[in-house]
Amino acid sequence: MKIDSLWIGQVALAALMNAAFATAVGSALLKAWLGNDGARPVVAPSHPAWVRAQHSLVAAAAALVLADLGWLLYQAASMSGAGLDGAFGALPAVLGQTHVGAAWCVAFAGAVLLFAVALMRPDGTVPYAVLWLAVVAIAAGKASIGHVADAGTFSAAAGVHTLHLLATAVWGGLVLAGGLAVLPALGSSVARGALIRIAQRVSRFSIVAVAFVAATGALNAVRGLGGSLAPLAASVWGHVLLLKLVLVAFAIVLGALNRLSALPRLRRTASTEDAHTFRNMLHLEALTMIGVFVAAAVLAVCVPGFAG
Repeated sequence: MKIDSLWIGQVALAALMNAAFATAVGSALLKAWLGNDGARPVVAPSHPAWVRAQHSLVAAAAALVLADLGWLLYQAASMSGAGLDGAFGALPAVLGQTHVGAAWCVAFAGAVLLFAVALMRPDGTVPYAVLWLAVVAIAAGKASIGHVADAGTFSAAAGVHTLHLLATAVWGGLVLAGGLAVLPALGSSVARGALIRIAQRVSRFSIVAVAFVAATGALNAVRGLGGSLAPLAASVWGHVLLLKLVLVAFAIVLGALNRLSALPRLRRTASTEDAHTFRNMLHLEALTMIGVFVAAAVLAVCVPGFAG
């Protein structure tokens, strides 16, 4: 593995793609949960949070589209060996003649559709159905870009990795969008009831998502390690995987503390102090998830452990 400007650019843009995708998913979920009353500005104290969820959805979808375009440019530069100066000339061949190009087109089409739906402020069954269709397309395209493509586009490994990306997007997205954008807007005492309701939903959905992340992540790890633990210590891929596991474990611990300690206190007291504690823990979990997404981006460009 050669760490140069192209490698750094690819990793940075891949990490941005991961974070933007997750934030869009989390924002869409939070906006839907807040939609029952938050969409009415006159009577709903949760309206500022609903607005933030909408803005976060649009911003994340726009960032995903731009990151996808930038990543493709760096990928073309890397695959052609011509550097960034020759990347534009290599784009037709990458898009038309490679598996990476075909998978990228699926993911990018999903990102554009997601951005278009976000701009229309989705509300109702049909708009949200289209939005989640776009989310699945993005995950399927992203899953087929990486090493899992070696097993085949419609392989079980591709399906497992697609599910892994979706589950990670739900967990990480609720944490990122909730901790950094939406829940801080529920800071007033009159919005405390809405904060508690949303916090409970975030907690419940996160538990389910983490279970899927753990199961599918374990299958991905076994495939990447070739069924042996030796590459954990003998390869760069294994070292990065260990770092990612540590970050994931730390995020799970933070989420567990929030669910088992901060959230029960908040439900009992509805106090400002306990509300701040819950949001601060979620904020710290969000920062940890950013590290997880960076580690995942590095894994995607490293040679799998079994081949290292």
